[in-house]
Amino acid sequence: MRVLGVHFGHDSCAALIVDGRIVVDVQEERFVRIKHYAGMPFKSVEQCLKLGGITMEDIDAIAVSSDQQLSELNFLFEFPVGMEQKKSKQRQLLEFVRSKQKQRIQKQGLPLYMKRFEVSPHTKVFNVNHHLAHAASAYYTSGTSDKQLIITADGMGDGLSLCVYRGENGEITPLRQWGTEGSLGWFYSNVTEGIGWWHGDGEGKTMGLAPYGNPDNCRGVLAGLYPRFENGELVEPHDFGQVYLWFEASVCQYHLDESYAIEKLVAQYGKEDISAEGQRVLEEEMFKIVFPWMERENVQDISCAGGIFLNVKLNQHIWETGKVRRQHIFPNAGDSGLAVGAALYACHQMDKNTPYPVLEQLYFGNEYTNEEIKDVLDLRKVKYTWVDDPSKYAAERLAENKIVAWFQGKMESGPRALGNRSILMSANRPENKDLINAKVKFREGFRPFCPSMLWEKKDDYLENARDEFFMITSFTCKPEKRDKVPAVVHADNTLRPQTVKKDFNERYWNLINEFGTLTGEYLVMNTSFNLMGEPIMSHPRDAIRCFYDNGMDCLVIGNYVLEK
Repeated sequence: MRVLGVHFGHDSCAALIVDGRIVVDVQEERFVRIKHYAGMPFKSVEQCLKLGGITMEDIDAIAVSSDQQLSELNFLFEFPVGMEQKKSKQRQLLEFVRSKQKQRIQKQGLPLYMKRFEVSPHTKVFNVNHHLAHAASAYYTSGTSDKQLIITADGMGDGLSLCVYRGENGEITPLRQWGTEGSLGWFYSNVTEGIGWWHGDGEGKTMGLAPYGNPDNCRGVLAGLYPRFENGELVEPHDFGQVYLWFEASVCQYHLDESYAIEKLVAQYGKEDISAEGQRVLEEEMFKIVFPWMERENVQDISCAGGIFLNVKLNQHIWETGKVRRQHIFPNAGDSGLAVGAALYACHQMDKNTPYPVLEQLYFGNEYTNEEIKDVLDLRKVKYTWVDDPSKYAAERLAENKIVAWFQGKMESGPRALGNRSILMSANRPENKDLINAKVKFREGFRPFCPSMLWEKKDDYLENARDEFFMITSFTCKPEKRDKVPAVVHADNTLRPQTVKKDFNERYWNLINEFGTLTGEYLVMNTSFNLMGEPIMSHPRDAIRCFYDNGMDCLVIGNYVLEK
């Protein structure tokens, strides 16, 4: 059974699920080179068919990540008569009002050179609610159909912002749902915008800056700017007022007026302390939802998704309470994971016997052979050399404190580089964090970096360790290791790790193992292969351009090496 998942909007994407297993999961931003691209995912659908080795005739179902029919998808797909996505009543009303006001309605039309994907009459179409798709992405990748609590939280999607579900025997049952009156996502994004960063992108900066501040210096100053919960219920709904949407280069950018009030608080208390207070409030309110509902449902297992669960500090502090036995967070937790979620939901609706495979890796994108890479290199007339053992070569350069770009195998899904589209450096020197921020990423100096470590060595570095393959949860670094790998230890003594298993990524495991043999530390600093504001590199031509546009020392791409 083949299901094509499609998400159109913030972080447009597509995914191919075959018999309940993720085969392809790609984000449109990687191909059009515009971060958070919100246009139609033409290239992502094309990649799903290409990498899956199928045609549209082979697709059993298309799953769309909205319970609203999206008429724009009629430009992406050529549906059989009667299966077209209809215009919403709100859109029809808006166009009617404009026509009465004699305003010209700008019609959308597909140019000749844009080709729709023809949908077969036997293909079913599922419209899956935004938050239900988030819930499905978490539950159906958890590895079990056993009873568990599912929580989804983000800004807003399909009118919902925060939902609690029960997952049991393959069914996802809503327990409680709140709209924007309970949006902790909008609150955290308002803090982000008030500090001066992009709502819908800069929340990670807010989280990263928070450890440099002290919430006690401004405790309570954000009161009245967020919804309040008690014992799993919304006790103080919040009216966020008018929401503004701005499109810039096919990207959705949001603005809420309360960011002005937060901007004034930032001027009074400073960015660091307001970040810290925003993080404290988020964690405090989420705790009031997660644990009461775990108690009501009598469960110790939780699965989570939605943009809020990209907050690794929140995830860490939930784990460290000791109340959770199994904490599964779908690693592509934001909207770029909705295509997977919608497709998984449709798959399980069509066949109740669909399996629940454990999610062990996220290498679901495109890859290139050495022959294809060589063609790109030759065309650009750059000098390169062949190495028989790329892992050994890269480890030796890292041991010399060089900055290595690492482009290998299948591209990762989601927002984290996991050792196939990465920029690497030794974490053994404290100044390396500043070097990468200043000379490679061109971003703020406080921004932390993540370590990739051998799975076998995780207990050497992490307190309260567990498997963490996706950098989705932070952990406290053991005291004896903090001055050994200082470039990846954040201001609060935490790490956001990727534990690398040889079975999942042998070439990357070999690199880290060789580096450990040379230096004694089986851990390297890993950041995504991009510059600030860019999507992660997808094609070899992107990798070459990026390599020559910053202070990296060498690029290892397949078995080829470029050096400066």
